[in-house]
This record gives sequence, C-alpha cells and structure tokens, in this order.
Amino acid sequence: MKWQGRKRSSNVEDRRGKGSGKAIAGVGGGLGLIIVLIITLLGGNPEDLIGNLSVTEQSSSTPYEETEQEKELAEFVSVVLADTETVWTKIFQENGLKYTEPTLVLYTNSVNSACGAAGASVGPFYCPGDQKLYIDLSFYQELQEKFHAPGDFAMAYVIAHEVGHHVQTLLGTTEQVMPLRQKLSEEEFNKYLVRFELQADYFSGVWAKHAQAMNLLEEGDLDEALTAASAVGDDTLQKQAMGYVVPESFTHGTSEQRKSWFYKGYENGTIQGGDTFKTTSP
Repeated sequence: MKWQGRKRSSNVEDRRGKGSGKAIAGVGGGLGLIIVLIITLLGGNPEDLIGNLSVTEQSSSTPYEETEQEKELAEFVSVVLADTETVWTKIFQENGLKYTEPTLVLYTNSVNSACGAAGASVGPFYCPGDQKLYIDLSFYQELQEKFHAPGDFAMAYVIAHEVGHHVQTLLGTTEQVMPLRQKLSEEEFNKYLVRFELQADYFSGVWAKHAQAMNLLEEGDLDEALTAASAVGDDTLQKQAMGYVVPESFTHGTSEQRKSWFYKGYENGTIQGGDTFKTTSP
C-alpha cells in the first residue's frame, strides 16, 4: 500500500506504556451498558473483556519508548485511519448522511474502554460506547506469524473492518442487532452475529474499492486482505484450536464467507450492496 509521507489522522490517542485497571468506573448509559457490544476481529468472548467496573485506569509516569518498527506501524495505522475518514465521509455525504470520525487508541498489553477492560490477546476491537477502535500494535506480528497473513494491507484490512463496525453504529445497525442477545438463544443470536461481522467485512471491502480508486493499492494488496479475512474465519480458527468445527458456535463467519463478503464490498463500493441480514444465507 502506498502510505509513506501521506496525511495522518488527527484522531489517534496514544496510551502505550500506560497501565490499566480492570475497567472504567461507571460505564455510561445507552449502548455502553451492553457488555456484548465489544466487537473483536478474531471472535474473542466479550465476557473475557469485562472486569470489575469499580477499578479505574492507572497511568505510568514513565514515557513509552517505541521502537523504530513500532513508530512506523503507528504512522501506518494513522494513515489508514485518515484514508477511511476520507472515504466514509464521502460515502455518507452521497447518501445524505453525516459521518462522525472515530478515534483509534493505541495501547500496550491492556486497556480500558467504555465497554470494559481488554487485554491484547483479544485482538483489535471497536467499542460503540465511546466510538473508539483499540489496537495493540503487536498484533501486526501476530497476524504474520500466528495467522500467516503478512503484508501491510492485511493490517489495513483489520483497521478497515473495525471502522466497518463504526459505520454500523452510525447507521443504527448495532443498536438493532445487539439487544437480540436478550431475546434469542445463544445459537440463534450467533447467526445474527455472523451476519453482523460479515457486513463489517463488506464495509472493509468498500473502503478497499475506494482506496484502489485513489491509486493507493499496490500489486498483491488485495490478496493480502483476502488472506487475512480467510485466516480469521471461525472454521479455520476452530480447526487450529480444537481440530474440529462447531458451526452453531460461529460468531464471525467461515473463511470463505469472510473472503466473499470483503470481495463483494470491493466489487460494489457502496453501502447498499452490504445488507447481509436480508440474504438467504450469509
């Protein structure tokens, strides 16, 4: 991806090097009260991200010293975030809507959000309660080594996916889907979660289409994104972890579904083509 020397987003909050408690004391009202609204890329259990809500974050007085690689990665994700801002502002305007830019929080090891506390092991995630994306940059190495999805555009896909969840929040989809958890069985609700996640994959593909139109993609970038989408499919992850799959427990979709919906977004380039909830099968 062509990113060096380009505009960075001003919506990056650097919390690297700060310690964290269990969670922010007194989560706000509305969506922030729904624990399940922590949305992760890799299908982590939302319950694992929530700690004791009476403990507040503790900051370290020692400034964080980043490596050269971390500095480059921080610059890269900031540029990608700026590109998503440009693309989604334009798309929202074309649809008579106003796009509110999210904030991207960089952290190390653990972090507090309006949704609760999270460790780096859950992977990048988005919290609708504060409309922020959270990422520990060490995930880039994990993406390459654990998930065998190398390349800068694989990481760009990850960011675009989480921004896709922000788009869902702005469009009201999150508020429609998440309360169903209280009304449906876990197995039935998981079916909605799969469609929800696949829509975020679709939106990440929409962004990629516009990035291509802006001449930002390089040869092999699209393949890197498709590889990353495939690597984090529920079936692939379960086979790696357990040796078998449990389809009724899927929450993000199969590898083929995730690749397919990302590519549909890339082909269509519009919001309208991504209604994963109206299709016969996701």
